[in-house]
Amino acid sequence: MSTDPSKYVFNHTMVRVKDPKASLKFYQEVLGMKLITKSDHEEAKFTLYFLAYVDQIPENEEEKKKMCFSMPGVLELTHNWGTENDEKFAYANGNSDPGKGYGHIAILVDDINKACERFEQLGVNFKKRLTDGKMKHIAFILDPDNYWIEIIQNPTVSGQSPI
Repeated sequence: MSTDPSKYVFNHTMVRVKDPKASLKFYQEVLGMKLITKSDHEEAKFTLYFLAYVDQIPENEEEKKKMCFSMPGVLELTHNWGTENDEKFAYANGNSDPGKGYGHIAILVDDINKACERFEQLGVNFKKRLTDGKMKHIAFILDPDNYWIEIIQNPTVSGQSPI
């Protein structure tokens, strides 16, 4: 039996979140993603939330799962129950010790200046504003767990690559 790597699709990235309510609010209301499906795992005491940029979500749970696991660009948030109740608990965001692993996810926006203005108005925490540093064409915002999210102009709108 053979497999064809040219048919493979990058499906999702998983990050662990301390407080699912805060994270879902951020990814849905600030970044505009939609929750496709969620699954509770009683025996192991965790919940999985799958979000993506989609126009419509099927009504049927089986169809939601098929959609979620057949498309690229899905974000999986994993919540281990009880972490939200521990004030001192925090996940490593991958950037506190540079060069040791995970870095960030990136979101393409239609207008980077207006998107950053909107983030400011919403009180989003920035790691790097457009005006900071030498790279004036990218910004980094922080989610509720301090994961970095790179904000870049969509080149199909601007006609230019961000790097």
